[in-house]
Amino acid sequence: MTLPIAPMREADMPPRKTSLWRLTGPGAVMIGLAIGSGELILWPWITAKFGTSMIWAAALGVFVQLWINIEIGRWAVATGESAFTGFARLSRFFVYFFLTLMFIGAFLPGWGRALGTTIKIMFFGTDGPGEDWFWTALIFIAALLILFGPKRIYAAVERSVMVMVLIITIGMLIVAFSVGTWADVGSMIQGLGNIGHIELDDEFTFHRFFGAFVFAGAGGLSNLYYAYYLRDKNIGMGARIPVLLNPLREAQRGNSEIGFRFPSTTANVKIFYDWFKFVKIDTTCFFWLANTFTMFLFMFGALVVLYPAGIVPDEGELLWDLAMILEGPMGTFGRYLFLVVGIAALFSSILAGMDGGVRLWVDILHTNFGFTNKFAANKLYLGIAVGLSTIGVVATWFFTAFDISALDFFFISGMLSGFAMAGYVPAILYMNLKHLPAAVRPKPLNIIMMIVASLIYISFAAYTLWSKIGTWF
Repeated sequence: MTLPIAPMREADMPPRKTSLWRLTGPGAVMIGLAIGSGELILWPWITAKFGTSMIWAAALGVFVQLWINIEIGRWAVATGESAFTGFARLSRFFVYFFLTLMFIGAFLPGWGRALGTTIKIMFFGTDGPGEDWFWTALIFIAALLILFGPKRIYAAVERSVMVMVLIITIGMLIVAFSVGTWADVGSMIQGLGNIGHIELDDEFTFHRFFGAFVFAGAGGLSNLYYAYYLRDKNIGMGARIPVLLNPLREAQRGNSEIGFRFPSTTANVKIFYDWFKFVKIDTTCFFWLANTFTMFLFMFGALVVLYPAGIVPDEGELLWDLAMILEGPMGTFGRYLFLVVGIAALFSSILAGMDGGVRLWVDILHTNFGFTNKFAANKLYLGIAVGLSTIGVVATWFFTAFDISALDFFFISGMLSGFAMAGYVPAILYMNLKHLPAAVRPKPLNIIMMIVASLIYISFAAYTLWSKIGTWF
């Protein structure tokens, strides 16, 4: 039985005393979150199969999510709350809708399985010891050790992911300069002009295209993690919300879910926009531009190495196959460089995804269900993190037994994420227009882009439902 959510408290906006540069971090974490799925797995695989014909969809997917993240950031800066708490204030439907999608998603640990397989092959070859579930378990254990190291959980995520993003970018630039030409760059640019062109076959259906479009960028519920990172960085009204502390090192005190509303005074509005300026810069420079750049680097590698040879790598061993082919033009160094980049990319997604996903569970359960209030938020975080990791390992064992590949995990997750976005994108726009002070509500351009995004995801979700239900009759 869900509980009514406590009303927001009233407080002035805390002034910004830190330089914009020193606030850097949340957008970079979002890059690390996005790289490991669409950027590293899905879109390079699509490029190897179809060339540059659908590059436009990858670019559009990230651009659309830029506007979504800006509006998620608007709510977080103005209230200190996550979008989930705002959704629950709108309707209890959202509580059960997202819990259902999150429960299903817990059984699709594609990133952990792909990384575990890559590490096994890197050190022991394709016939190396251990099943996929064993290596998936090792990856989850490593992520948990990092999360519960420093006093502040977000600090562990930010530092680790920023290092991995740097490794990824430098590594892929080396690969691009080693194997590519300016003609290949021109080919990718031309592909951006194929707007609306979609190539499908028996293997790459429209539902898979939908999943890939969603995973260009963070995708699905992952975009909502941005609010948590802003809050733990003490940005905007998040400075008044207790940060999530490591339960193994510190007791959690204070409510970490319920936010504040500020009086619409000239001073408060000015301070809001001072904070919000950072959100726009952070989201544009890191999430949109840098994320698009890294995604195109991975696609570029597939375009110049795999596509001309007509090679579409085995779904379960895409990283290894691409690394082995790179050994031809780049030598052994090229093979290991790409494997290191791939491991960094996947692990950054696992680390940020595990943290953000657990935060969603804590947020919903701690805010809406009375039985969880006996636990501090960080204690609940610990239990859920271990529980979801265990479910992921068991799910990997189960699906491996039925010969379901890691790529299938990604496409199914992408489709579920599309349904999530069809629900929450219009809800965020409504929240920001209805419940924020008039002076800080979205401007016409933001409203238009959010409406466009809503129509895209709702249309995809409706078509998917219609096509699936139609096969039943």
